[in-house]
Amino acid sequence: MINLLFSESSELFWGAVAAADLVAILCLLYRGQGVERTLAWLFGVLAFPAAGAIAYFLLADPTIERTTVRRRRQKPAANPYGDETAPSGDFGAYAPVMTVALRTTGLEPSNGNLAEVLTGDEMAFARVEEHLRHARQRIWAEYYLIRRDETGHRFLDILAEKARQGVEVRLIYDALGSFRMSRPRLDAITAAGGRCVEFLPLNPLRKRWAVHLRNHRKLIVIDGQVAFTGGMNVGDEYSGRARRRGTLHFSDTHLRLEGPCVADLEEVFAEDWKFATGESPDYPDRQIVARGNARIAIVPSGPDQLRNASQLNYFAGITSARRSVWLTSPYFIPDEAILSALIGAALKGVDVRILVPARCDVLLVGPAGRSYYQQLLGVGIRVFEYLPSMLHAKTMVIDEQLALVGSANIDIRSFRLNFEVGALIDDPAVAAALHKRFAGQLRESCEVTLTEVQAWTFAKRLRHGAARLFSPFL
Repeated sequence: MINLLFSESSELFWGAVAAADLVAILCLLYRGQGVERTLAWLFGVLAFPAAGAIAYFLLADPTIERTTVRRRRQKPAANPYGDETAPSGDFGAYAPVMTVALRTTGLEPSNGNLAEVLTGDEMAFARVEEHLRHARQRIWAEYYLIRRDETGHRFLDILAEKARQGVEVRLIYDALGSFRMSRPRLDAITAAGGRCVEFLPLNPLRKRWAVHLRNHRKLIVIDGQVAFTGGMNVGDEYSGRARRRGTLHFSDTHLRLEGPCVADLEEVFAEDWKFATGESPDYPDRQIVARGNARIAIVPSGPDQLRNASQLNYFAGITSARRSVWLTSPYFIPDEAILSALIGAALKGVDVRILVPARCDVLLVGPAGRSYYQQLLGVGIRVFEYLPSMLHAKTMVIDEQLALVGSANIDIRSFRLNFEVGALIDDPAVAAALHKRFAGQLRESCEVTLTEVQAWTFAKRLRHGAARLFSPFL
């Protein structure tokens, strides 16, 4: 009798496992999330019965993606997903790239902007603090990572201080990235009249639980006049404190922006606030004043887009290059489209250079990225590994004229799963500053040669190839 029960239970169990695996496989094939990603998940489901299917439904099922797409489609504005969105102004020599930005985001590029490139860690945070302390009306801040350290505490304390002074303070933080953030300091902001909200909470009972989708954006808008965005999170490794202690620190790039583009960053924040809270923040209309000569397109992207804006703008920039493409990316795991664009540019005779960290802070990312080196070096692309610290900047400079600075890495996670934001800038002064920064970093880097890669041992190649299999999950 006991054997019969166990036998029946076993049959029921394996029947349920087979059904779950079958449903997961059908969902994978039906939803078509790209060959690499589909094959990776298919391998996981087949190799790990039940566990693979459960992981797929918890970590990769795009239910929230469909929900948010429907929500944004209902927005009574220009449809950012249709070709009917046409530019209304002169976008200059790089009009095709700017048009891609417009048609993938619905945000029209604007002229008359001022962009300041911030590369020094202490200088960047000093500029941010200076503007925060001078805020008079509102501070809207949105970050993936706010550390529980001196820099994170100082940032939150400033927000609490400004809230006590009557400034409208709103803070969006990613629930996973800022999981260990100081809760007492968040409570102090709230007690002073500020608002702090999690983006996609980790509680599985919440309606919009999706642990695999994260808000990777970094932006601050102050009084609707000044904005900061780029690659820097809030933590000692970004602010210079870790560097002074001699511990792990990051080399990054950030932007200070003024002009009409600030209104677009406000819109990005407002949409995220509505998504997280269900409320639309009120902000007064204001006269848009030209501050400089930069033409800027703000490029938000995320899993709520039918076509990922970050990926397509990287692609458009690379394929538009006539002389040079200089890229920095801390987590370089290109998909087939970006890889083909880079190879195609090199074959046209474009000077393509890629700068990545010699030591990556994320397991498997470094080996996975190195698995692409032979393909890149074989067509004349130059690859450099930055030695002094962890490179965290995400920048692209095209022909020393067009630049892209933001939060998006060149990897599948940024192109498929993360909410990102960047600034596409047509301004020779900004491009020159980034070009100078890149050239300086090359002097502190080791160039990887084709001869060196061809001499790698079988074990090393195998390790890199195995890591590459996990690229859809990294």
